Amino acid sequence: MIHNTPKPSLSRNFTIDDIHRIREWNYEQLKDATLAEQVTFYRDGSAEVLAMIDASRAKGQGA
Repeated sequence: MIHNTPKPSLSRNFTIDDIHRIREWNYEQLKDATLAEQVTFYRDGSAEVLAMIDASRAKGQGA
């Protein structure tokens, strides 16, 4: 089960404490998830980034 945990607030300087908050947030979201749920979670989350990479590549080839 994926938990809907609110995103942590990060400081302007992005400190080591921010990294700890992100890691704790990630753990809390996925602590009860099955392997299949984790795979789906990461695939869904990466789809937007992959689309941005593809768009960037297409732009670079057209120039």
